[in-house]
Amino acid sequence: MHPTICEKIPEIARTARRRRVRRLGVFGSATGDRFDPAVSDIDFVVEFEPMTPAEHAEAYFGLAEDLARLFCREVDLVERSAIRNPIFRESVDGTCRDVYAVT
Repeated sequence: MHPTICEKIPEIARTARRRRVRRLGVFGSATGDRFDPAVSDIDFVVEFEPMTPAEHAEAYFGLAEDLARLFCREVDLVERSAIRNPIFRESVDGTCRDVYAVT
């Protein structure tokens, strides 16, 4: 995982707890050597705790905004449960590295 992400793990954990995240991972270029800190976005995959639809919307959009602000760059936030395409799921699972998980 790129140092840009590793150095912010404590802040990621605080944000994830506040947004009721069960598990948060990074996938794609940020987990390998293709990540360019000057231009690359960061891809996250998330699982939330159970909550009402209104709470879920607030948690999802709030987390996306919080992560973009934390890293000062665009982020893509995908919910694991929403991944229907098996090829995309395989790609995510093949490179995903957890940055936060409820234990």
